[in-house]
Amino acid sequence: MTAGRVLVLGGTGEARDLAGLLVADGVPVTSSLAGRVARPRLPAGEVRVGGFGGVDGLRAYLRERAVRAVVDATHPFAERIGANAARACAVDGVPLLRLARPGWTERPGDRWHRVPDLPTAAALVSDLGARVFLTSGRQGLGAFAGDATTWFLVRTVDPPDPADLPPRHELLLDRGPYRREGEGALLDAHRIDVLVTKDSGGALTVAKLDAARERGLPVVVVDRPQRAAVEQVTDAATAAAWVLAR
Repeated sequence: MTAGRVLVLGGTGEARDLAGLLVADGVPVTSSLAGRVARPRLPAGEVRVGGFGGVDGLRAYLRERAVRAVVDATHPFAERIGANAARACAVDGVPLLRLARPGWTERPGDRWHRVPDLPTAAALVSDLGARVFLTSGRQGLGAFAGDATTWFLVRTVDPPDPADLPPRHELLLDRGPYRREGEGALLDAHRIDVLVTKDSGGALTVAKLDAARERGLPVVVVDRPQRAAVEQVTDAATAAAWVLAR
């Protein structure tokens, strides 16, 4: 057993940055990945892949590995693991920090339609256009599967379940970062008139918003879900300082 280990709930660029900083400072760190991406970018330090088995499983892991602190640096829409971490850490008194990149901010020229979830986005798109660039990822893609009239360009990192795909679509497997010129060329080539995205934040995928703004396209933005009320920072360096203070 390694004493004083830090658990980073990862899968994001911020999580990888944090793991690199902690390893450089000699902190024993384990990064936990959900395993939903076939070829994830691996962080420095020890890596585990897969779930914990709910709150009880996570509590058992924290005890077995003598984890002294947890940083939830998961994707802004990974609410389940965030809720489990908040409950597990609260019960056992393990310090918990949320590392979350800021969401995107609407800029002059944007035509955003904010919605609370993917089913609401799916109900709205047909009122805004006929050809949709759907960039919300594999999770929740089935919300659009019943739309038989709209054409979708669906972009995901890994292949989705075919049953989740809408009847009229083209599938594009690709991984960021993306550039504004490339995103604009994609919109033009497929005659896209609506963009759908989650408010993931960050620089890796923001280029699609820039390209949509330049073309005056409406954008359906799915708001982030509510997360547990825990201490939160927005960058890896601040998170590393929080860990070192403990």
